[in-house]
Amino acid sequence: MKEFLFILLLLLISKICQAQEDQNFPPPENAPIVTAQKANGPIKIDGQLSESDWKKAKAVKDFFRMEPRQGGDYLYDTEVKLLYDEKNLYVGAFCKDSLGRKGIRVQDLRRDFSWGENDIFFVQLDPQNLKQYCVSFQTTPYGNQRDLQNFNDNNTDNDWNALWSVRTQRTDSGYYAEFAIPFKSIRYEETEKGVKPTWGITFSRLARRDYEQTVFPAIPQSFSPYRMTYAAKLEGLDLPEPSANIRVEPYTLFQYDRIEDGDVTTSDADMKFGGDVKWAITPRSVLDLTFNTDFAQADVDRAVNNLERFNIFFPERRQFFLENSGIWAGANNRAVVPFFSRTIGLQGNFNAQPARINAGGRYTMRNENRSIAGLYINQAETENSPGASFMVGRYLQNYGNENNIGVMFTHRLDNQSGELGVSQSNNTTITLDGFIRPKDTWNISYMVSGSRDNSNDTLGIAARIAVQGRTNQYYLGYITDIVSDEYNPDMGFVFQKNVVRHSPGGYYIWRPNNIPWIRRSDPGVFFNLNHDFKNPDRFQQATIYIFPVYTWFKDNSFVEISLTPTWQNINFDFAPLGIQIEQDQYFYTRFLARYNTDQSKKGSMSATYNFGNFYNGQRQTISAFGRIAPIPHIAITAYYERNDLSNLGEDRKDLTTHLTTIGTRLALNPRLQLSAFYQYNTFDEQGRWNVRASWEYRPLSFIYLVFNDTQIDGLDDPFREQQFVGKVTFLKQF
Repeated sequence: MKEFLFILLLLLISKICQAQEDQNFPPPENAPIVTAQKANGPIKIDGQLSESDWKKAKAVKDFFRMEPRQGGDYLYDTEVKLLYDEKNLYVGAFCKDSLGRKGIRVQDLRRDFSWGENDIFFVQLDPQNLKQYCVSFQTTPYGNQRDLQNFNDNNTDNDWNALWSVRTQRTDSGYYAEFAIPFKSIRYEETEKGVKPTWGITFSRLARRDYEQTVFPAIPQSFSPYRMTYAAKLEGLDLPEPSANIRVEPYTLFQYDRIEDGDVTTSDADMKFGGDVKWAITPRSVLDLTFNTDFAQADVDRAVNNLERFNIFFPERRQFFLENSGIWAGANNRAVVPFFSRTIGLQGNFNAQPARINAGGRYTMRNENRSIAGLYINQAETENSPGASFMVGRYLQNYGNENNIGVMFTHRLDNQSGELGVSQSNNTTITLDGFIRPKDTWNISYMVSGSRDNSNDTLGIAARIAVQGRTNQYYLGYITDIVSDEYNPDMGFVFQKNVVRHSPGGYYIWRPNNIPWIRRSDPGVFFNLNHDFKNPDRFQQATIYIFPVYTWFKDNSFVEISLTPTWQNINFDFAPLGIQIEQDQYFYTRFLARYNTDQSKKGSMSATYNFGNFYNGQRQTISAFGRIAPIPHIAITAYYERNDLSNLGEDRKDLTTHLTTIGTRLALNPRLQLSAFYQYNTFDEQGRWNVRASWEYRPLSFIYLVFNDTQIDGLDDPFREQQFVGKVTFLKQF
């Protein structure tokens, strides 16, 4: 098996090496200069750019095309101007479009919108000239906001939120966007007396109708506008001295819960008070404090029917833990994660009921040489779990141009509880990791982690190494994950224990110049070979994912046709969806066809058909998703998944499951929205409602109304849980 995978990988590499000369180019020796001018009068943020200061400001026009083809003439011109005063940096953009209002593509008005479905203009800032980090401020023609942090053009924190504002105006010749970014929201160093500051800056625009992305200054297509080694120099700023930057966000909440468990009904009403404090001690160090933390407004998880042998990774959705999450070791993978914040605030495991967080704090410091971070959370005792303390420490040292090496320590202490009959226990991990970029197109990341659990005095180990190369013509990668049976990160996540997984593969990127309706096609192959950690000769699973058709069209609609030969060695108790699979060796091939239309149109859909043998039986999975968004203020979605299992398992069972989700999002504007979804899973006969209304009545200050209703009919005694939450937050920045 290993020899077969190696031969196929060599064939792929030889094909890629026959590709045309790579079009990647290095960063310029002398970065272009962008100048910000000081405003002489007040600037009103209305999206009109009508003040005389805007008319006098010098425009940046010389953009570079990244998509659909690198370089050359582009269809959509963009002009950007920069102003500033004592409080704000102002960015004014005019995004030309010959169709004006009729050409705009925006799917909805939510904050932190989906990147590839909308017209977008965005600006990236590196105020500390780290070259490995930036913050990005983004908007659509309707003025909804997206902000994020990016590290090394490799890891993105989409849930970072800053205090800033933007307004837009749509016209018959395009749209205007006007940003006001407070200097207090941008952390920068005080310069020496007489020395003018310079920041790194890039601009980019996605004209979604033709999927044309342009950028200033020029950046190769295989990278993103977050690759700040290519950034221009922003000059001309006369900055205020960095001052105390404190952000206070108290909240008050009313929560009502009602539970029907068989013939027993209980209810409870509660008022809560708490909040968060963010203190930028220096431009490079931030202290976050949280008290009586509540996450009632966070999105709920959707149901999943798991038919595979691996654990499912459910992403973190709570704002406090999402911000700056990219600093922790293993943050950018979902296989081995030594620190996974979803273990905090729950009664025992990922699917348990929430537990109250009494208080916590997080400290982060980042400069051009190193990053330091620490986290402490105290969790209250509940009827089902003891109180616990969670601690994380992190040190990351930068070296060279874009390389780093770091160490991380986690410690979880579960208290003794006489009422629950449990003794004190603790769990510790130590992790060494690093990132190397030997050249712009290649990344090497590695991680070694050890765990110790005092409950059974066991020591475990996990590791990961990834070597990945990406150019305009190809992607090549090799990843190995290692997890011993004893590795137990009580504050982390692993996809499987006692396993070594090798995952080589790649694809060729084809952009035909003579076929304009094809934007990009990526035929390729990926291999996965799993074997035991304890007994390396004991095979577990192997797959070959072969995708000869993996194509995006001009409008970014997409089609995939693939097959996956699969070898399985079931030598453990395995019962997907309750069907017991006999312990034996199996070979089967799965086939997949997938298609989605242009996701930026008023009506769009996607469908997937996955079929073939499955262990000793057959499996067919059909899924479909549809969305109707006649205007950005209204979006209606529906998702359906059907699994047909036949002649499967020891008892040759047949099983059909249906998973249905319908949802809607209504918005008066980007600040006042109502969203709702209903999901029903026939496998466990569980239905759930989630309804959430939010009003951002001032920047980053919200009123939330949330209703959750979960009903399970598949139990011996019917179960229903209902919850109503009203929450008010208020943010003040000093």
